[in-house]
Amino acid sequence: RLVGSEMCIRDSYNISDSYFVARISEDAMTALSLVFPLQNLVNAVVIGFAIGINATIAYFLGAQKQNTADKAASLGTLFNMIHGLILAVVCIAAAAPFLAMFTDKRSIIDMGAAYAQIVFLFAVPNAAGLCFEKIFQSAGRMKTSMLCMLIGCVTNIILDPFMIFGIGFFPEMGIRGAAIATGIGQMASLVSYLLFYFFKPIPVKIRWKDMKPEAELSRKMYSIGVPATLSIALPSVQVSALNAILAVYSASYVLVLGAYFKLQTFVYMAVFGLNNALIPIVAFNIGAKHAERIKKVIRLSGAYSALIGLVGLIIMEMLPIQLISAFAPSEEMFLLGVTALRILGLSFVFGGISVMTCYALQGFSRGIASLLISALRQVIILLPLASIMGKMMGINGIWWSFLISETVTVVFAIIYLGIAEKKELSFLASMPLEQSIAE
Repeated sequence: RLVGSEMCIRDSYNISDSYFVARISEDAMTALSLVFPLQNLVNAVVIGFAIGINATIAYFLGAQKQNTADKAASLGTLFNMIHGLILAVVCIAAAAPFLAMFTDKRSIIDMGAAYAQIVFLFAVPNAAGLCFEKIFQSAGRMKTSMLCMLIGCVTNIILDPFMIFGIGFFPEMGIRGAAIATGIGQMASLVSYLLFYFFKPIPVKIRWKDMKPEAELSRKMYSIGVPATLSIALPSVQVSALNAILAVYSASYVLVLGAYFKLQTFVYMAVFGLNNALIPIVAFNIGAKHAERIKKVIRLSGAYSALIGLVGLIIMEMLPIQLISAFAPSEEMFLLGVTALRILGLSFVFGGISVMTCYALQGFSRGIASLLISALRQVIILLPLASIMGKMMGINGIWWSFLISETVTVVFAIIYLGIAEKKELSFLASMPLEQSIAE
């Protein structure tokens, strides 16, 4: 529950920016929506690799190999900060050309590029903060992790209106103010983690001497982190492709999709957060050879994921008017958005279960299988189906393609996870304690 809350808190950075930026202008909201895939790409890399760090630390703690767990934390943090630096340079340089692929309106490109050039300057401290998040989680310090993320989020929410609209002694900075507020919030979160790390230590230590690369340890972190990264990056491909499909109809459809992705964040980030806890639990119990615990936690996670999806579905069906109104829509966007939210919300239950299977498979070190399921629901089935159904049924056909994609995927995911679980736990029962499931 705590990790689920924490994931929602983290994504509230983007929600807060969207809420206030929508009050600048519709063009500003469009710019923010078009930058989202780049933000998601950066987050995908640093979060995905941090998941690899998390699972590796948890495994070695379960196997009672403290020194190796410390090396994983130290080396993983170094690697992820390097990832953040490289991505910052690439995304700042590519922001304007990327935005020009989806619009020729100069004001949108300029505002999107201005936001991107500032927000990506904080990619390195953001990567470090996400490493600490996963390290604290692997050590069982969920409350501390949630508190540090909450500090960053609250800082961002408080600063957003002041820096965007120029309240008090702050100058009016518009969309640039939203980017600066986000970066300051991320820095506040990192500083909070560092204070807890030094003044209320965790069992896992980060040391300079442990940052020397080791081939086998690096391989283990990347074998989990790369598929996790690709899975998280898929929404960037999904959103960019759907933006291209929707732009043929109207710019308002792009805005509706952007609003939906902000809203569905509250549902899926709760599911992601819940199942982020699943990875270290499964990995720890693999190290400790507790097969029954693994089966129990997977089933509980599946039930809770479906329940979260059901709650999201009910809210979308009952409150679409209130939800779309939060984005200060034009009359056209308002009418389109109400219908879209009611259709799109129907996919949440199946989507939640599919996400759970992805995380369970990552816990088993089956990263490629996890990636395949993510790709099925977000790209392989959805994008061709959206294009075909859009031509056959119009805009509502695109919205219905989400439900069909999730339904097909969840059937495959459940069957595959059942087969994989049986094989992995049978193999685990025959292994000596010190061996890795990945071996």
